[in-house]
Amino acid sequence: MKTKNNTVRGIVLGLMASAVAGFSAWQPTAEACSRILWNTNEFAVVVGRTMDWPESTEPILTVLPSGMNRDGGRLGSEVVVQDNPARWTSKYGSIVTTVYGVGSADGFNERGLAAHMLYLTATDFGPRDPSKPGLQAGLWAQYLLDNAATVEEALALLDTVQVVLAEINGHKSTVHLAIEDATGDSAIIEFVNGEQVVHHGREFRIMTNDPTYDEQIALLNQQDFSNPTSDTPLPGNVRATDRFQRAAYYTALLPEPTNEREAIASILAIARNVSVPFGAPYKGFGIYNTEYRTAINLTQKRYFFELTTSPNVIWADLTKFNLSPGAPVMLLNPDNIALSGDVTEKFQKASEAPF
Repeated sequence: MKTKNNTVRGIVLGLMASAVAGFSAWQPTAEACSRILWNTNEFAVVVGRTMDWPESTEPILTVLPSGMNRDGGRLGSEVVVQDNPARWTSKYGSIVTTVYGVGSADGFNERGLAAHMLYLTATDFGPRDPSKPGLQAGLWAQYLLDNAATVEEALALLDTVQVVLAEINGHKSTVHLAIEDATGDSAIIEFVNGEQVVHHGREFRIMTNDPTYDEQIALLNQQDFSNPTSDTPLPGNVRATDRFQRAAYYTALLPEPTNEREAIASILAIARNVSVPFGAPYKGFGIYNTEYRTAINLTQKRYFFELTTSPNVIWADLTKFNLSPGAPVMLLNPDNIALSGDVTEKFQKASEAPF
Protein backbone atom coordinates (compact mmCIF):
# COMPACT_ATOMS: atom_id res chain seq x y z
CA MET A 1 0.00 0.00 0.00
CA LYS A 2 1.21 3.48 -0.84
CA THR A 3 0.29 6.21 1.63
CA LYS A 4 0.66 9.80 0.50
CA ASN A 5 0.20 12.12 3.43
CA ASN A 6 3.23 14.38 3.10
CA THR A 7 4.41 14.79 -0.51
CA VAL A 8 1.18 15.98 -2.07
CA ARG A 9 -0.05 17.48 1.16
CA GLY A 10 2.10 20.53 0.69
CA ILE A 11 0.69 21.15 -2.79
CA VAL A 12 -2.94 21.29 -1.69
CA LEU A 13 -2.22 22.99 1.66
CA GLY A 14 -0.21 25.70 -0.04
CA LEU A 15 -2.85 26.32 -2.67
CA MET A 16 -5.72 26.51 -0.17
CA ALA A 17 -3.79 28.64 2.30
CA SER A 18 -2.78 31.14 -0.36
CA ALA A 19 -6.38 31.39 -1.60
CA VAL A 20 -7.68 32.19 1.88
CA ALA A 21 -4.83 34.61 2.56
CA GLY A 22 -5.63 36.48 -0.66
CA PHE A 23 -8.84 37.92 0.74
CA SER A 24 -14.37 15.55 -3.15
CA ALA A 25 -21.64 3.91 -6.34
CA TRP A 26 -21.56 1.97 -9.28
CA GLN A 27 -21.36 3.29 -12.70
CA PRO A 28 -20.66 2.65 -16.36
CA THR A 29 -17.75 4.18 -18.23
CA ALA A 30 -18.71 7.75 -17.42
CA GLU A 31 -17.50 10.53 -15.21
CA ALA A 32 -19.76 11.25 -12.26
CA CYS A 33 -20.03 12.51 -8.68
CA SER A 34 -18.21 15.03 -6.49
CA ARG A 35 -17.34 15.12 -2.77
CA ILE A 36 -16.60 18.33 -0.84
CA LEU A 37 -15.32 18.35 2.77
CA TRP A 38 -15.37 21.53 4.89
CA ASN A 39 -13.19 20.89 7.94
CA THR A 40 -11.64 24.36 8.31
CA ASN A 41 -14.49 26.20 10.03
CA GLU A 42 -14.96 26.46 13.81
CA PHE A 43 -18.62 25.39 13.89
CA ALA A 44 -18.81 21.84 12.52
CA VAL A 45 -17.22 19.31 10.19
CA VAL A 46 -19.55 19.13 7.21
CA VAL A 47 -19.29 17.24 3.94
CA GLY A 48 -21.37 17.13 0.78
CA ARG A 49 -21.52 14.96 -2.32
CA THR A 50 -23.36 14.61 -5.59
CA MET A 51 -24.49 11.36 -7.18
CA ASP A 52 -24.46 11.57 -10.98
CA TRP A 53 -25.95 8.61 -12.82
CA PRO A 54 -27.67 7.67 -16.11
CA GLU A 55 -30.60 5.99 -14.36
CA SER A 56 -32.11 5.76 -10.89
CA THR A 57 -29.80 4.06 -8.39
CA GLU A 58 -32.97 3.34 -6.39
CA PRO A 59 -31.69 5.30 -3.37
CA ILE A 60 -33.24 4.44 -0.02
CA LEU A 61 -32.27 6.20 3.21
CA THR A 62 -31.47 3.35 5.55
CA VAL A 63 -30.68 3.28 9.27
CA LEU A 64 -28.71 0.19 10.23
CA PRO A 65 -28.28 -0.73 13.93
CA SER A 66 -25.17 -2.26 15.44
CA GLY A 67 -24.91 -6.02 15.91
CA MET A 68 -25.79 -6.93 12.31
CA ASN A 69 -24.11 -9.92 10.68
CA ARG A 70 -22.79 -9.25 7.19
CA ASP A 71 -21.35 -11.32 4.39
CA GLY A 72 -18.95 -9.32 2.23
CA GLY A 73 -19.03 -11.96 -0.47
CA ARG A 74 -22.71 -11.52 -1.36
CA LEU A 75 -24.23 -9.14 -3.86
CA GLY A 76 -27.91 -9.37 -3.07
CA SER A 77 -28.77 -13.04 -3.46
CA GLU A 78 -25.68 -13.74 -5.57
CA VAL A 79 -22.36 -15.00 -4.18
CA VAL A 80 -19.62 -13.01 -5.92
CA VAL A 81 -16.70 -13.91 -3.63
CA GLN A 82 -16.52 -17.69 -3.56
CA ASP A 83 -13.29 -18.15 -1.61
CA ASN A 84 -12.81 -16.68 1.86
CA PRO A 85 -15.48 -13.94 1.84
CA ALA A 86 -15.22 -11.27 4.52
CA ARG A 87 -17.75 -11.75 7.34
CA TRP A 88 -18.32 -9.47 10.31
CA THR A 89 -20.76 -8.19 12.92
CA SER A 90 -21.27 -4.44 12.92
CA LYS A 91 -19.91 -2.53 15.92
CA TYR A 92 -21.63 0.74 15.06
CA GLY A 93 -24.99 1.84 13.74
CA SER A 94 -25.15 4.04 10.67
CA ILE A 95 -27.39 5.92 8.25
CA VAL A 96 -26.67 5.38 4.56
CA THR A 97 -28.06 5.88 1.09
CA THR A 98 -28.22 2.49 -0.57
CA VAL A 99 -27.49 1.75 -4.22
CA TYR A 100 -29.69 -0.79 -6.02
CA GLY A 101 -30.44 -2.28 -2.61
CA VAL A 102 -27.15 -4.19 -2.47
CA GLY A 103 -24.64 -1.71 -1.06
CA SER A 104 -24.02 1.72 0.45
CA ALA A 105 -22.98 4.63 -1.73
CA ASP A 106 -22.89 7.25 1.01
CA GLY A 107 -23.43 7.71 4.73
CA PHE A 108 -21.95 7.93 8.22
CA ASN A 109 -21.98 6.07 11.52
CA GLU A 110 -22.79 6.91 15.13
CA ARG A 111 -19.14 7.74 15.89
CA GLY A 112 -18.95 10.34 13.12
CA LEU A 113 -17.07 8.41 10.42
CA ALA A 114 -18.44 9.04 6.92
CA ALA A 115 -17.79 7.29 3.61
CA HIS A 116 -18.57 8.14 -0.02
CA MET A 117 -18.10 5.92 -3.08
CA LEU A 118 -17.42 7.70 -6.38
CA TYR A 119 -16.61 6.43 -9.85
CA LEU A 120 -13.01 6.11 -11.11
CA THR A 121 -12.34 4.54 -14.50
CA ALA A 122 -8.71 3.89 -13.57
CA THR A 123 -9.69 1.57 -10.70
CA ASP A 124 -7.92 -1.79 -10.76
CA PHE A 125 -8.35 -3.91 -7.62
CA GLY A 126 -5.83 -6.45 -8.92
CA PRO A 127 -6.13 -10.25 -9.05
CA ARG A 128 -7.99 -12.05 -6.29
CA ASP A 129 -5.81 -13.09 -3.35
CA PRO A 130 -7.81 -15.79 -1.51
CA SER A 131 -5.51 -15.54 1.51
CA LYS A 132 -7.31 -12.30 2.37
CA PRO A 133 -11.05 -12.08 3.14
CA GLY A 134 -12.77 -10.78 0.01
CA LEU A 135 -15.11 -7.78 0.20
CA GLN A 136 -17.32 -7.01 -2.78
CA ALA A 137 -16.89 -3.31 -3.62
CA GLY A 138 -20.55 -2.41 -3.02
CA LEU A 139 -20.00 -3.08 0.70
CA TRP A 140 -16.62 -1.36 0.89
CA ALA A 141 -18.04 1.79 2.52
CA GLN A 142 -20.40 -0.17 4.77
CA TYR A 143 -17.57 -2.37 6.05
CA LEU A 144 -15.75 0.71 7.33
CA LEU A 145 -18.87 2.33 8.78
CA ASP A 146 -19.69 -0.90 10.61
CA ASN A 147 -16.26 -1.32 12.15
CA ALA A 148 -14.33 1.97 12.46
CA ALA A 149 -14.80 5.14 14.49
CA THR A 150 -12.05 7.22 12.85
CA VAL A 151 -10.17 7.53 9.58
CA GLU A 152 -7.09 6.01 11.24
CA GLU A 153 -9.06 2.95 12.31
CA ALA A 154 -10.66 2.63 8.88
CA LEU A 155 -7.31 2.68 7.08
CA ALA A 156 -5.94 -0.01 9.40
CA LEU A 157 -8.98 -2.19 8.67
CA LEU A 158 -8.42 -1.94 4.92
CA ASP A 159 -5.14 -3.81 5.31
CA THR A 160 -7.05 -6.85 6.57
CA VAL A 161 -9.37 -7.38 3.57
CA GLN A 162 -9.26 -7.29 -0.23
CA VAL A 163 -11.82 -5.24 -2.14
CA VAL A 164 -13.19 -7.24 -5.08
CA LEU A 165 -14.77 -5.96 -8.29
CA ALA A 166 -18.50 -6.67 -8.62
CA GLU A 167 -21.14 -5.94 -11.25
CA ILE A 168 -24.88 -5.25 -11.20
CA ASN A 169 -27.26 -4.03 -13.90
CA GLY A 170 -24.30 -4.03 -16.27
CA HIS A 171 -22.37 -1.55 -14.11
CA LYS A 172 -18.94 -2.49 -12.76
CA SER A 173 -17.88 -1.24 -9.34
CA THR A 174 -14.81 0.67 -10.52
CA VAL A 175 -14.91 3.11 -7.61
CA HIS A 176 -12.67 5.01 -5.26
CA LEU A 177 -13.56 5.94 -1.70
CA ALA A 178 -13.46 9.16 0.34
CA ILE A 179 -13.71 8.94 4.13
CA GLU A 180 -13.63 11.54 6.88
CA ASP A 181 -14.40 11.69 10.58
CA ALA A 182 -15.75 14.11 13.17
CA THR A 183 -12.25 15.48 13.90
CA GLY A 184 -11.90 16.58 10.26
CA ASP A 185 -9.37 13.91 9.32
CA SER A 186 -9.73 12.72 5.72
CA ALA A 187 -8.49 10.08 3.31
CA ILE A 188 -8.91 9.24 -0.36
CA ILE A 189 -8.42 5.56 -1.21
CA GLU A 190 -7.81 4.36 -4.76
CA PHE A 191 -6.66 1.13 -6.37
CA VAL A 192 -4.35 1.81 -9.30
CA ASN A 193 -2.60 -0.99 -11.20
CA GLY A 194 -3.71 -3.43 -8.52
CA GLU A 195 -2.14 -1.42 -5.69
CA GLN A 196 -3.93 0.50 -2.95
CA VAL A 197 -2.95 4.17 -2.87
CA VAL A 198 -3.98 6.29 0.13
CA HIS A 199 -3.94 10.08 0.38
CA HIS A 200 -4.34 10.73 4.10
CA GLY A 201 -4.68 14.15 5.72
CA ARG A 202 -7.13 16.95 6.54
CA GLU A 203 -6.10 18.81 3.37
CA PHE A 204 -7.62 16.20 1.02
CA ARG A 205 -11.05 17.83 0.87
CA ILE A 206 -12.15 17.49 -2.74
CA MET A 207 -12.72 14.35 -4.82
CA THR A 208 -14.39 13.86 -8.20
CA ASN A 209 -13.45 11.21 -10.76
CA ASP A 210 -10.77 10.54 -13.37
CA PRO A 211 -7.87 11.06 -13.60
CA THR A 212 -6.30 9.57 -10.48
CA TYR A 213 -5.90 11.76 -7.41
CA ASP A 214 -2.20 12.42 -8.02
CA GLU A 215 -3.04 13.85 -11.42
CA GLN A 216 -6.00 15.85 -10.11
CA ILE A 217 -3.75 17.55 -7.56
CA ALA A 218 -1.12 18.32 -10.19
CA LEU A 219 -3.78 19.91 -12.41
CA LEU A 220 -5.18 21.88 -9.47
CA ASN A 221 -1.73 23.21 -8.68
CA GLN A 222 -1.55 24.75 -12.14
CA GLN A 223 -4.40 27.11 -11.24
CA ASP A 224 -3.68 30.48 -9.63
CA PHE A 225 -6.19 31.01 -6.83
CA SER A 226 -3.75 33.07 -4.76
CA ASN A 227 -5.65 36.33 -5.23
CA PRO A 228 -9.25 35.34 -5.93
CA THR A 229 -11.58 37.98 -7.32
CA SER A 230 -14.69 38.05 -9.48
CA ASP A 231 -12.32 38.12 -12.45
CA THR A 232 -10.51 34.91 -11.47
CA PRO A 233 -11.06 32.46 -14.35
CA LEU A 234 -12.58 29.14 -13.34
CA PRO A 235 -13.13 26.00 -15.44
CA GLY A 236 -16.84 25.80 -16.02
CA ASN A 237 -17.53 22.49 -17.70
CA VAL A 238 -19.00 19.36 -16.09
CA ARG A 239 -15.99 17.08 -16.58
CA ALA A 240 -14.31 15.74 -13.44
CA THR A 241 -11.21 17.95 -13.64
CA ASP A 242 -13.31 21.12 -13.96
CA ARG A 243 -15.57 20.15 -11.09
CA PHE A 244 -12.56 19.33 -8.89
CA GLN A 245 -10.97 22.74 -9.43
CA ARG A 246 -14.19 24.70 -9.11
CA ALA A 247 -15.09 22.95 -5.84
CA ALA A 248 -11.59 23.59 -4.46
CA TYR A 249 -11.83 27.30 -5.30
CA TYR A 250 -15.23 27.82 -3.67
CA THR A 251 -14.42 25.72 -0.61
CA ALA A 252 -11.38 27.88 0.11
CA LEU A 253 -13.55 30.99 0.13
CA LEU A 254 -16.44 29.89 2.35
CA PRO A 255 -17.28 32.36 5.16
CA GLU A 256 -17.27 31.15 8.77
CA PRO A 257 -20.75 29.80 9.61
CA THR A 258 -22.55 30.82 12.79
CA ASN A 259 -25.05 27.95 12.79
CA GLU A 260 -25.87 24.62 11.13
CA ARG A 261 -28.24 26.22 8.67
CA GLU A 262 -25.44 28.36 7.23
CA ALA A 263 -22.93 25.48 7.21
CA ILE A 264 -25.22 23.10 5.34
CA ALA A 265 -26.36 25.84 2.96
CA SER A 266 -22.71 26.55 2.10
CA ILE A 267 -21.76 22.95 1.39
CA LEU A 268 -24.93 22.31 -0.64
CA ALA A 269 -24.28 25.48 -2.64
CA ILE A 270 -20.95 24.06 -3.78
CA ALA A 271 -22.51 20.65 -4.46
CA ARG A 272 -25.09 22.34 -6.66
CA ASN A 273 -22.36 24.36 -8.39
CA VAL A 274 -20.63 21.15 -9.49
CA SER A 275 -23.83 19.25 -10.32
CA VAL A 276 -24.88 18.25 -13.82
CA PRO A 277 -28.34 19.71 -14.67
CA PHE A 278 -31.10 17.13 -14.68
CA GLY A 279 -31.99 16.12 -18.22
CA ALA A 280 -28.96 17.87 -19.72
CA PRO A 281 -27.77 16.24 -22.98
CA TYR A 282 -24.44 15.01 -21.64
CA LYS A 283 -24.96 11.30 -22.17
CA GLY A 284 -23.13 11.42 -25.48
CA PHE A 285 -20.15 12.91 -23.64
CA GLY A 286 -20.07 10.06 -21.12
CA ILE A 287 -21.34 12.32 -18.32
CA TYR A 288 -24.71 11.99 -16.62
CA ASN A 289 -27.06 14.24 -14.67
CA THR A 290 -27.02 14.57 -10.90
CA GLU A 291 -29.57 12.24 -9.31
CA TYR A 292 -29.22 13.49 -5.72
CA ARG A 293 -27.06 15.47 -3.32
CA THR A 294 -26.27 14.77 0.33
CA ALA A 295 -24.77 16.81 3.15
CA ILE A 296 -23.61 15.54 6.54
CA ASN A 297 -23.01 17.41 9.79
CA LEU A 298 -20.52 15.06 11.42
CA THR A 299 -20.34 17.15 14.57
CA GLN A 300 -24.07 16.97 15.33
CA LYS A 301 -24.72 13.76 13.37
CA ARG A 302 -27.41 14.89 10.96
CA TYR A 303 -27.88 13.64 7.41
CA PHE A 304 -29.34 15.89 4.69
CA PHE A 305 -30.65 14.61 1.37
CA GLU A 306 -31.81 16.44 -1.76
CA LEU A 307 -33.33 14.48 -4.63
CA THR A 308 -32.80 16.44 -7.84
CA THR A 309 -36.40 15.99 -8.94
CA SER A 310 -37.81 17.16 -5.61
CA PRO A 311 -38.08 20.82 -4.52
CA ASN A 312 -37.28 20.01 -0.89
CA VAL A 313 -34.26 19.19 1.27
CA ILE A 314 -34.94 16.57 3.93
CA TRP A 315 -32.86 15.54 6.93
CA ALA A 316 -32.65 12.97 9.69
CA ASP A 317 -30.99 13.00 13.12
CA LEU A 318 -29.01 9.79 13.66
CA THR A 319 -28.91 10.33 17.44
CA LYS A 320 -32.69 9.87 17.63
CA PHE A 321 -32.69 6.32 16.22
CA ASN A 322 -32.31 3.12 18.21
CA LEU A 323 -28.96 1.74 17.08
CA SER A 324 -28.55 -0.99 19.69
CA PRO A 325 -28.16 -4.64 18.65
CA GLY A 326 -31.52 -6.16 17.75
CA ALA A 327 -33.12 -2.83 16.85
CA PRO A 328 -34.99 -2.81 13.53
CA VAL A 329 -33.57 -1.53 10.27
CA MET A 330 -35.40 1.70 9.39
CA LEU A 331 -36.14 2.85 5.82
CA LEU A 332 -37.31 5.96 4.01
CA ASN A 333 -37.84 6.30 0.27
CA PRO A 334 -36.84 9.90 -0.56
CA ASP A 335 -38.71 9.82 -3.88
CA ASN A 336 -41.76 11.48 -2.35
CA ILE A 337 -42.49 15.09 -3.24
CA ALA A 338 -44.46 15.52 0.00
CA LEU A 339 -41.36 15.03 2.15
CA SER A 340 -39.77 18.17 3.55
CA GLY A 341 -37.61 19.17 6.50
CA ASP A 342 -36.96 16.84 9.42
CA VAL A 343 -38.09 13.35 8.41
CA THR A 344 -36.58 11.44 11.34
CA GLU A 345 -39.99 10.29 12.53
CA LYS A 346 -41.10 9.22 9.04
CA PHE A 347 -38.73 6.23 8.74
CA GLN A 348 -40.48 2.86 8.76
CA LYS A 349 -39.35 -0.55 10.01
CA ALA A 350 -37.95 -2.79 7.27
CA SER A 351 -39.31 -6.29 6.86
CA GLU A 352 -35.74 -7.43 6.26
CA ALA A 353 -32.27 -5.92 6.06
CA PRO A 354 -31.12 -4.92 2.56
CA PHE A 355 -27.71 -6.60 3.12
